[in-house]
Amino acid sequence: MKKRTDRKIAVIGTATAAVLLPALMVGLAQAGVGVPLRESDNAGASNPVPSFGPATRPGAPGTPTGPGSGSPSPTASPIPEVPTRPMSSDPFNTGSGRPASNDPDSNASNHGKKPQLPEGAGSSKHVKAPDGAAITGVKKVGTRMYDVSIASPALGTTVKTRMLMPKGWKAGAKRTWPVVYAYHGGNNNYQSWTKDSQIEQVVDDYDVIVVMPEGGWQGSYSNWWNDGKGGIPMWETFHINEVIPLMERNFHAGTARAAIGLSSGGQGAVTYAQRHPGTFKYVASYSGALNITAPGVPAFLVSINKEAGTKIWGDPIMDRGNWQKHDAAVMAGKLKGVGVYVSCGNGEPGPHDNPNAAMWDAGRVGERLAYRMNVNFIEAAEKAGVEVTSSLYGKGMHNWKYWRPELAKSFPLVAGAIGAKKL
Repeated sequence: MKKRTDRKIAVIGTATAAVLLPALMVGLAQAGVGVPLRESDNAGASNPVPSFGPATRPGAPGTPTGPGSGSPSPTASPIPEVPTRPMSSDPFNTGSGRPASNDPDSNASNHGKKPQLPEGAGSSKHVKAPDGAAITGVKKVGTRMYDVSIASPALGTTVKTRMLMPKGWKAGAKRTWPVVYAYHGGNNNYQSWTKDSQIEQVVDDYDVIVVMPEGGWQGSYSNWWNDGKGGIPMWETFHINEVIPLMERNFHAGTARAAIGLSSGGQGAVTYAQRHPGTFKYVASYSGALNITAPGVPAFLVSINKEAGTKIWGDPIMDRGNWQKHDAAVMAGKLKGVGVYVSCGNGEPGPHDNPNAAMWDAGRVGERLAYRMNVNFIEAAEKAGVEVTSSLYGKGMHNWKYWRPELAKSFPLVAGAIGAKKL
């Protein structure tokens, strides 16, 4: 009974964070919530959360850091305090519009249920995934672009995945192709990469398949905690155990794989490589959430995820271990043998932003937080002996105007790692 009461108190305390967020964030930092990147687990736990400010000694943009790289590494900085002014939108928003009517994140009635095929999935002429996930439709939507409908037990519904096929690809081919799995950011969908970026032009001359799966409105590239019950939605299972085998069994996708992502999709790309060793040869993250247990960040994420709240990773205090298992900085050492590219702005208005953007502007807050997380991740990787190619490009807020050039700059590294040659 005592444990159950303790959990109720913790959950109530977490909900209060949305109202008392700034003060709570300082308290969380002082209490040691988050994983300090120091020798002692408690080192720095009593340091107050500072105001916004530049990190010290950022690494040279576009250069590798790590053992033998000869490049200075950034010094870890605590996450800055969140402004007390309310923001007009989600600081990690990467698109516009509304979630789909069958969005697994929004369908609370399904949360926590055991994986099951959606009703009416019917039969499929395509080879199924090991757990029974089935392709229910393939529609050509561009010259070499296809939308694939997947009935997913992990999500309990049917969602889409977009594919870009290389020149020369044929359904009856006898060969396989290297693959890049591209994960979109929050408040967006599987169309994001082709709608918001120039990915079609970037990959056009490469002999590579690009797979852009649905990642949910607030999916966070995780199997949701759901108060410890697990169950639907299981985004990690969908992406790793359903999408990948379906692509390889039906569309000649090979096992030379890379993962790229922006914002929460960047977190997904990196943590998937960490949690599933050998799956990806290279990962690239653009303004990714790469240190979610840093002081203050858990309460912030719980508040901006609104209805999802603690369903994704659990209570930041009671279920801290689960948060750590999805924190890229905590797991930095698991990237040995994987190529890594990370980029991020510092949140100051850059050449593509409103120069008069307020300190509490959502895009400014989002990128400042992302910058702190990326700085901490780079330092953790260096300490773990993992080489990272970093592009901390200075001024810039959380938006596509900065991610597009980073995609173009990083893609030759991504393609080279998986043997995707220029045609």
